[in-house]
Amino acid sequence: MDPVPALEEPLKKVLGPATAKVMAEHLGLHTVGDLLHHYPRRYEERGQLTHLADLPMDEHVTVVAQVAEARLHTFASAKAPRGKGQRLEVTITDGSGRLRLVFFGAGVHKPHKELLPGTRAMFAGKVSVFNRRLQLAHPAYELLHGDGDGAAETVESWAGALIPIYPATAKLESWKIGKALQTVLPSAQEAVDPLPDSLRDGRGLVSLPEALLKIHRPHTKADIEDARARLKWDEAFVLQVALARRRHADAQLPAVARRPKPDGLLAAFDDRLPFTLTEGQQKVSGEIFADLATEHPMHRLLQGEVGSGKTMVALRAMLAVVDAGGQAAMLAPTEVLAQQHHRSVTEMMGELAEGGMLGGAENATKVVLLTGSMGAAARRQALLDLATGEAGIVIGTHALIEDKVQFHDLGLVVVDEQHRFGVEQRDALRGKGKQPPHLLVMTATPIPRTVAMTVFGDLETSVLDQLPAGRSPIASHVVPAADKPHFLARAWERVREEVANGHQAYVVCPRIGDEEEDPRKAGRRKPASPEDEAEKRPPLAVLDIADQLAKGPLQGLRVEVLHGRMQPDDKDAVMRRFAAGETDVLVATTVIEVGVNVPNATVMVIMDADRFGVSQLHQLRGRVGRGSAPGLCLLVTEMPEASAARQRLNAVASTLDGFELSRIDLEQRREGDVLGQAQSGTRSSLRMLAVIDDEEVIAEARREAAAVVAADPELERLPALRTALDALLDEEREQYLEKG
Repeated sequence: MDPVPALEEPLKKVLGPATAKVMAEHLGLHTVGDLLHHYPRRYEERGQLTHLADLPMDEHVTVVAQVAEARLHTFASAKAPRGKGQRLEVTITDGSGRLRLVFFGAGVHKPHKELLPGTRAMFAGKVSVFNRRLQLAHPAYELLHGDGDGAAETVESWAGALIPIYPATAKLESWKIGKALQTVLPSAQEAVDPLPDSLRDGRGLVSLPEALLKIHRPHTKADIEDARARLKWDEAFVLQVALARRRHADAQLPAVARRPKPDGLLAAFDDRLPFTLTEGQQKVSGEIFADLATEHPMHRLLQGEVGSGKTMVALRAMLAVVDAGGQAAMLAPTEVLAQQHHRSVTEMMGELAEGGMLGGAENATKVVLLTGSMGAAARRQALLDLATGEAGIVIGTHALIEDKVQFHDLGLVVVDEQHRFGVEQRDALRGKGKQPPHLLVMTATPIPRTVAMTVFGDLETSVLDQLPAGRSPIASHVVPAADKPHFLARAWERVREEVANGHQAYVVCPRIGDEEEDPRKAGRRKPASPEDEAEKRPPLAVLDIADQLAKGPLQGLRVEVLHGRMQPDDKDAVMRRFAAGETDVLVATTVIEVGVNVPNATVMVIMDADRFGVSQLHQLRGRVGRGSAPGLCLLVTEMPEASAARQRLNAVASTLDGFELSRIDLEQRREGDVLGQAQSGTRSSLRMLAVIDDEEVIAEARREAAAVVAADPELERLPALRTALDALLDEEREQYLEKG
């Protein structure tokens, strides 16, 4: 039997079962290779202290600091009624800021002896707020005096002047990971280098074994830079090779070319349009039609600002395919959105959507809706229309994916708001064509170029960045409800003013409001300080807010609610009334986030706005200002001025540029979140590459990868690269890329 390669050796054999179990459960590390690729988050210089003011809340952190003072308090408690309860409070400092550490009960004795004023140590724990002060409760710590025979001396001696700080957990502190790495580091010499020699030499990159040694045991800052430059290239290049191979494989697949007739359905539709397409819409349509006319499946991502007219571009692509004898399916993430699309498509098409009906135009087709909640008779008819080819266009939710749904000749799949769908769902719909159908993926979440090159690297990208004529600007303001309650009162006055002028309003809340508390959790609550209670109050709810508004500041206005747990017919009825102007104010959850189009709605108030992401706020805001009257978006929050959440809201209020906001959104996410766990079901393979900062590396890696795959699609001459591809892209991620 061949010996197991050093980097594939299970950690339990090298570190023992207990440590290996914690590493597997909490960090997802199973082999020596996994641990070698668990890179330091940052480095502390020996003698220098961590800047305490920058610590993130509610995250596990590791800091290097000096003890300023330590006090032992004795108090009475239920467990120690005679005043024998003990609490040790230690204040640590970085020279300017301070952080309080708290130890209780039997856990005070060791730190009381060791954490004396002047002592330096590494401390690890979760940052929380108590009495408006930052604190670490019961942190783990490791002394850094280095003059004893303890483990601290080992940490410093092998780290040299730079102490690596690793992504860690409460169960496994950074310094313990450092010691485990010291054990496996000699195996780095056996790491197989995936980069072709010509690429590595041409770019002056160090070898992989050298990079691994320098990242974990740097002697100078230059060592760290050398290692990072090399490891970023590994990640970017291997990922881009995977995507290039996917694009290459797609180019080999057969598809039916779909060319519209000169005097067919598309021409008839264009003739009846009451406006001219924007230059951007014409350009993007040209790119799509060129793809549809080829005998290989189109794989195109259409991204555009909220309200840039993506639906119009997608509809013209669907009409072109119907013109050429095929069928088109549009997949929407929610029933509200599917119904909205169906309504707007049939309205735009008029008699062209009445195929087979009295009064339908000569070259008309049928447009059917298919959702999970349809009645049996309507569903049967829709399925029949799809199977016979009577319906050229179907718009639906994930109900389209079910086995019973058969197409006569599926030629195009349009996926709206692609990030809402798992790859398997998209793939199941694509599998319903006789040959692979063309694919158009749409998103109104602007995606920075680098993300498009990684997450959507197997798709060609089209961007709509012009708004159609007649769209109005949207003014956005943060409303600090806690600091200035009169600002919130003024917000409701503004809603009344808009309604008085004949317009309508949305009020968005993060929660529905009739959720029952889990009885298993109800008894477990600990009493909290008033500050904790304020921080932990449940998000504002649609049903509560609608009730308060109808009885209070918006009394006399027609207020309705819309949320995801309503019956589909009720949701549709509410949307119809709102669209018809029969409702003044719609209090809703984020079901209105995408696609909902009511041009008369001019103001949106987002409650607890800090509980939504940047891109989501931008999406929501795009529901107003869709007509000729200017839009207004008010972001209501109780978060203090200095908080990160408030800064995020200020950023949203300061720009309408979705691409700028998507950069901010990405910068604020934690590493490893970029490829979207919803997409792949597995943690990101990006550990070193920063998608925002490393645009140049990603773009160059994409070019190099395309050249390598064009010359050797199976990577037969590059076995080490093939191995790295299999290792880096585990099975689930390989499937994700395969299906992309």
